[in-house]
Amino acid sequence: MTRTDAVQMFLLSAFWGVSFLLIRYSGEVFPPVWMALLRSVFGALVLYAALRLGRHTLPPARLWKPLVLVALFNNVIPWSFFAWGEQTVSSNIAAIINATTPLFALLIGLSLREARLRGPVIAGVLLGLGGVALTVSGGLGGGHATVQGVIVLALASLGYAIATTIAKRTLSGLDPVGLATSQLTLSALMLLPVALLGAHPAALTSRAAVSVIFLGIVGSGLAYLLYYGLLARVSPTQVTAVTYALPVWGLGWAALAGEPVGLVSLVGVVIVLAGLGLINLPTRPPRVVPST
Repeated sequence: MTRTDAVQMFLLSAFWGVSFLLIRYSGEVFPPVWMALLRSVFGALVLYAALRLGRHTLPPARLWKPLVLVALFNNVIPWSFFAWGEQTVSSNIAAIINATTPLFALLIGLSLREARLRGPVIAGVLLGLGGVALTVSGGLGGGHATVQGVIVLALASLGYAIATTIAKRTLSGLDPVGLATSQLTLSALMLLPVALLGAHPAALTSRAAVSVIFLGIVGSGLAYLLYYGLLARVSPTQVTAVTYALPVWGLGWAALAGEPVGLVSLVGVVIVLAGLGLINLPTRPPRVVPST
């Protein structure tokens, strides 16, 4: 990995990490569906510019069904649900709940027999879930989370895991920038009628407006470009390590914004990271016995 790659991974983790706080600020004015819609629109504009400048290609029309499903589970549902859940859950706890995504992905892989159950994996899943449970219990006890909000955020994380599974099975080998552009475009198209028929934004504030624009341009559009650019140069395992930093960034940004960050949350983050580390331990190759 080059120094440039390392800097881009740092920026990617910071962009995604600050998204939880930006969602909270945007939610002061924008209803959840509107927030997800604007995030999709601004992100898509960035990606369309990259598509034209980089001469990337959109996915073929025959793949519209899996494309719609990935946009639904990776953008429409999670982005709406995170905005909804953070109405009653602090942004730092939301960032930690987001760390359940790889746990859900593993459980889906096991159910589809696409992953193998090993001792470290079992321990990692239990540790990860235990860390999230500890953090959530602290939030519930301290008044920084509600049961409904936690369930909504967990469902959003499950949506990310489902989208990852669908994309691996049906959308491998496509131009990544074209794939991301189509995702956000389809997401915006699905969200638009729901947003128009539902509750509309309240009186606009500069903080909410800047937050939702930054969330779309930086937290979605530029983040996707960094992510897929890194995948073209760095191993998927190294890029996936970015997700480990998101709970840490979530706590850091929340603390800077004045959100209470308790000792329970800090301990929970450490436990979650330990669990994710165990899940992603490299497997040992089978020992070859020399023939005699």
